[in-house]
Amino acid sequence: MSTPDLDLRKLRYFVAVAEELNFGRAAQRLHIAQPVLSRQIRAFEDELGAQLFIRGSSGTQLTTAGAQLLQDAKVLLDDAQALRQRLAQAAGRTVTVTVGVMAGLRATAAAAAFEAGDPSRRAVIRQIPWPQQAELVRTGEVDVVYAREPVDHRGLGSVPLLEEPMDAVLPADDPLATRASLRLADLATLVLLLPDPAMVPGWQAAAVAGQRWAPPREAFRSVEDKLEHVAAREGFVILPRSTTAYYRRPDVRAVPIEDLGPARVTLIWNAATDNPVRDEFVAAALACRDQTI
Repeated sequence: MSTPDLDLRKLRYFVAVAEELNFGRAAQRLHIAQPVLSRQIRAFEDELGAQLFIRGSSGTQLTTAGAQLLQDAKVLLDDAQALRQRLAQAAGRTVTVTVGVMAGLRATAAAAAFEAGDPSRRAVIRQIPWPQQAELVRTGEVDVVYAREPVDHRGLGSVPLLEEPMDAVLPADDPLATRASLRLADLATLVLLLPDPAMVPGWQAAAVAGQRWAPPREAFRSVEDKLEHVAAREGFVILPRSTTAYYRRPDVRAVPIEDLGPARVTLIWNAATDNPVRDEFVAAALACRDQTI
């Protein structure tokens, strides 16, 4: 009988479950859905021809075979990672992770932490437009995205990163621009300039009756485009606090909105591809989340 080849991705999944002895916690640690993890572990057991876990009402326990595999698995995974690094260094090759960020977000601290542990690793950061957040991950053009919700990340790996307040951006000479803060009712006579109001989390539930919304006459290519329309007194936009702080200009002013829920930032990546180096960047990004804005 031939010996089955070890799938290193499934081996990493096994180690997570074996250490947590809980499929839910292991799935959170791996940033994948629990049903996906359960299917992967069952497939791994079928490939090995051995039961690795005893699943019961009292919890999850390792079998004798599972306990033996756990002893060897960490060594195998460490050896595989070391081999990748030696090959990269021998070839003079840099292992690159491409990271997409939305306007106002920073991945520099995570990139520095990621690169510090290995001189052959490099994180390339590029700013991306809102409509392409998930598309660029699915096509493989970027490995990880600091995405702003709402974004359709069904089928992708994801983990919440942070929340931040929302600001209304008004022409600098608008009377409301002198206020310390606003409520949505204060904005009811103005026109919201967004291609789709759903781009503002919580807007549909919180918007006041009679709020006017006007899709822009031309597509917004960037935050700068939105601010140009605001400065021209065509209406106002709602942006996350980090974005309004990043794009300061004298002809518009950002004012906090008291009764609108926070903007959410989510890390997304293609969990269907096995990429331990990318996963190490995700871990670095989570460790540096307080330096993202």
